Formats: sequence, C-alpha cells, structure tokens
Amino acid sequence: MYVQQLEPVADSLGLSALVATLPLLTVLVLLGAVRMKAHRAGLIGLAVAVLVAWLAYGMPFGQTASSAAQGAVFGLFPILWIVVNALWVYRMTVRTRHFDILRRSFGRLSDDPRIQALVVAFCFGALLEALAGFGAPVAISAVMLVALGFEPVRAAVVALVANTAPVAFGAMGTPVVTLAQVTGLPLDTVATVVGRQTPLLALVVPLLLVVLVDGRRGLRETWVPALACGFAFAVAQFAASNFVSAQLADIGAALAGAGALMAVPHARRPAAEPVRAAVLTGARSDDLDQDDPRSEVLRAYAPYALIVAVFSLAQIPAVKDVLANATRTFDWPFLNVADPSGDPVGGNVFSLPLVSTGGTLVLLAGVGTAAVIGVHARVAVREWAATVHELRFAILTVTSVLALAYVMNLSGQAATIGHYVAAAGAGLAFLSPVLGWFGVAVTGSDTSANALFGALQVTAAQQSGLSPELLAAANSSGGVLGKMISPQNLTIACAAVGLAGKEGDLLRKVLPWSLGLLLVMCLIVVGQSTAVLGWMLP
Repeated sequence: MYVQQLEPVADSLGLSALVATLPLLTVLVLLGAVRMKAHRAGLIGLAVAVLVAWLAYGMPFGQTASSAAQGAVFGLFPILWIVVNALWVYRMTVRTRHFDILRRSFGRLSDDPRIQALVVAFCFGALLEALAGFGAPVAISAVMLVALGFEPVRAAVVALVANTAPVAFGAMGTPVVTLAQVTGLPLDTVATVVGRQTPLLALVVPLLLVVLVDGRRGLRETWVPALACGFAFAVAQFAASNFVSAQLADIGAALAGAGALMAVPHARRPAAEPVRAAVLTGARSDDLDQDDPRSEVLRAYAPYALIVAVFSLAQIPAVKDVLANATRTFDWPFLNVADPSGDPVGGNVFSLPLVSTGGTLVLLAGVGTAAVIGVHARVAVREWAATVHELRFAILTVTSVLALAYVMNLSGQAATIGHYVAAAGAGLAFLSPVLGWFGVAVTGSDTSANALFGALQVTAAQQSGLSPELLAAANSSGGVLGKMISPQNLTIACAAVGLAGKEGDLLRKVLPWSLGLLLVMCLIVVGQSTAVLGWMLP
C-alpha cells in the first residue's frame, strides 16, 4: 500500500506545495507563454507529474503509471465517448444538408438581428454545448451569424460571450461528472450547487448580448425578450440540475429559453431598417430566402428531438435501473493507495457505466438520426471514423490532462497544494472561481480545469472549514467565464469567421466582459459562503 504524504520535501508544507505545483506550472507556461499545442503541453505536464510522484513523493513507479492509465481511461470513457458521438450526429446533419435547413429555419424566426443573436448564439449555442461542447458551439454559432449578415468580428464576440452559462453542464454534463469523479463528491450534490450558481449568469448574458449587437438601443428596445429568454433558461437549468438530471440541464434550458423568446410578441416584430443597416454589415448568405419543405424542416430538428427523447427515457426510474445494471465496478489493477490518515482512497475502485453513460445514449440517438435523415449505415460509420480523426488532438489533450490530474490526486500532490492554499481562510470563497477561470482560460475546457483543480478545491475547503461542495462547484462555475478568453476558443472563433491571426483583437474585446462576469461570480460564491446567500445552498 502506498500512503500519501503531505510534506514529502524536507518535511516542509511550503516546499512540498511548490514542488507539487510543477506539473500545473509546466502546462500553464507551455500553453500561455510558449504557445505550445495543447496535446503536447499535456503530455509534457503528465511526464512532470509522474516524475514528481515517483521521485519527490515516493509513489512506486508501477502505481504512478497505473494512476495515469486510470485517468486516461476515464478521459476516453465516458468523457470523450460523449463528445465523439455528439459531434458525429452533427457531422451527419451537415453531410445531408439538414444543418443548412436548420440555419434557414432560425433565420425565418425573426428578422431582428438582436433576436437572431439570442436564438442562434444563446439558445442554439447552449443546445450545441449540451450535446458536444469543446469549441463546437462557438464555431457553429459564429458561422450561422455570419451567414445571417453579421459582421465577422461581431459574430465571433457574440458567440464567445454566449458560450458561458451552459458550459458547466456541457457535453451531457461532462464537466460536473468529471468534477464529481476527481473530488469523490456525489454527482447529484455537485450538480445541485452548480445549478444554483450558473443560472444567475443566464439572467445577465442575454441582456449583455443585445448590448454587444446593438448597444444601448438594443438593450432599450429588446430587454423584454432578452430577459424572458434568460429567465426561462435559468429556471430550467436550475430545475433540471437540481431535480432531474445534470445531463439534461442544458438541453432543457436551451429549449425553454428559445420557447420563452418566441412567446414574447415583441420578438416576432420586424426590426426597424436603421437597426438592420447598423448591425447587419456583413455579407448575407444567398440561400436564406430559400423555402424548405416542411417535412425536411422537421427532419432537420429530428436529431435534437431524438437526443432529448432518449435521455428523457433514460431518466424513468425503471429504465434507469435496467441501464445501471450494465455498470461494471472493479478494483483498478496495480493500485493500492491510502490517504494520509491511512484510509483507502476511492481511486482504487473504478466504475464503467457501459450503457447508462451519456455517450452511449447519444450513440443510440445517432443511430436513429441516421435512419431519419437518410444516412446509409456505411456512410454513418465513415462519418464516425472521420469524427474520431478530426478530434485526434483533442482526444490526446483530454486523456493526457486527466492522466496528469489522476497522478496528482492519487500521489497526494493535490492534497499538499490544497492544505497550503487553505491558509487563505475565508478568502478561498473569493479565490475559488478565479482558480477555475484561470484553469479554463489556459486549457480551454471546464472539464480539464475541474480535473486539475477539483480535488485541490475540496482539500482546501476541508482545511479552512468551508463547504467542499461550494468550492468544488465554484471551480466549475468560475471556469465557464474563462472559456471566452482561452486561446483555443479564440482560435476556433477566428477560424470560423475568417479572421485567422486576429485572436489578439478578439481577446481585447471579450476580456473586459470575462473579468466583469467573473467578479459577479466571485461575489455570488462569497455570499453563498456566508449567511447572506447561504440559504441558496441545499
């Protein structure tokens, strides 16, 4: 048995914490300063984590390698299993041109560009985040906005800022699933607390989007539909994450937000020509006026309806129990770790939810999608393989980062840092969202930031007397605001709208909004750690 140590370096907590941060510092410097590709930075950071665990912490090399292997396996299944299958569904709709039909359908909902921004970037972007995440919502939303006539920079900024409120529950709840896994906290508990933080962002973001599209006039003329959209999104996200399922939180929120937006009469009124002339300064797609058969429009919406239906069925108690029976739990080989008090850690046991995991449910919906939109089985298989090839570097990045996180957690490096950071005391409540924000800003992923810092947040909370659930959730909720400034997302947005090389210009436009919203989230978490907003927590 390997017993974790808190002060392995010269019996000093400070020196040990400094050594324990080397893997994280390596990744952050390589990504932020050296601008190395994320998958290479992740692999080098993993190598540093292994060396620290082996040489500084005395963890046997076999157990260190086994820890890394467990993290990599968790990255592949269930994390990337969800992402690959969700993007596979999207690729099939692009191949059959049903995605173009969907885009034209959105354009016909309203000719007001401010409402179009809410429909495409906030509501549909949230649905894409729910299904895939990992940059897909920004790229797809930005392309659709440009096709509707938005100037490229404005389209990119709107898509980036909109990709905030849904991120914590994106990719079928992947960030919160990862957070629960690395912290050992129950998924339902983590999702419940996050679901009492990010909905507050949803109240603000739609109002911010209409300001970004049309300034004060946009806010003055469209605040009612924007507020209705944000309120419906927030209520649905709160209700789903607290009482239904973390995997369905963003799907329900996106649909509720879109429904509320279209229910407001003001949203369907034609926009004044001065507004359209001021906002739609880009080149409008030539096919927007094309009429599509009603049957084809229904088929364009079918993939998303199928995913909602499959996940809803999976939440029925009887069905849920049947799916759960396929879960396999076993002792992870070559791993026998105890915490500093001598108790076995949860990482010694590994669970494999073969059928109940979100990726398998999306796969089932994808098979139905192929049948509905007319994709031959051979073509569908080719598209799936092409999706894996397209994501090959993302797969390497996620597996290496999760392997790094597992080595740090199981060797005791995260616990050492957590005990050292706990010296901040009550100030931790303010700093926790900042740590998550920083992690996502560098890695581009709320999932990766949760894997890196989740266990650290819980350890620090336990040492300082704060709620572990609150600080773990704060890591994810603060992280969503770092998404818009991450180099990966900025690059994706620029590439999507034809502004390659303009990432710096885009960063300057979105950074103030990222910092402003982060401050709001920090104040929310501080309030929730005291009697002021403590009543919000379960």
